[in-house]
Amino acid sequence: MARGEQGDYGEHDGTGDNERHVSSARSEVKNMKGYRKILIAVNGSKNVLTKGLKLAGDEQCWVTVVKVIPPNEGELNLTGIRNIGDVLDSGGDRAISEFQDIAEAERTLIKTRLEEGKTHEKIIEAAEEEKCDLIILGAQKKKNRLLKIFGDNTIEKVIHDAPCPVLVVGHN
Repeated sequence: MARGEQGDYGEHDGTGDNERHVSSARSEVKNMKGYRKILIAVNGSKNVLTKGLKLAGDEQCWVTVVKVIPPNEGELNLTGIRNIGDVLDSGGDRAISEFQDIAEAERTLIKTRLEEGKTHEKIIEAAEEEKCDLIILGAQKKKNRLLKIFGDNTIEKVIHDAPCPVLVVGHN
């Protein structure tokens, strides 16, 4: 659906696309029946995964969990680690195993994806490839004022470019 077209959420009402996507996800979260394919992007905290699985659990949704690791640009070679790829992959494998354990505890089947690249681009790419109806992201509490001002704004970028509504889960 092109921006501004009428769709399941009505005509464009003058609010920005970001607000429209977030508000539509908020209004639908209590009734998950409209969503069949959900992408949960895990950013380090498992809280978003647990909350996302609880939301999806009773509705028999297909859940894809994506973890994005930053691209290896060679800077770690100076630390004396010979095979950086193996080190990054082993951390990713551990994360995937933890996601499977959490899903099992929630009695939910999940598909997992480990991606390397720019976080917002890989989340959007995964949502498009999986034909997701909803993206669930976790907000991290930023402790540093400079990070709040000059942060990479991954959530904003995903909301802006998302092919579907985005639900942002708080850090608590």
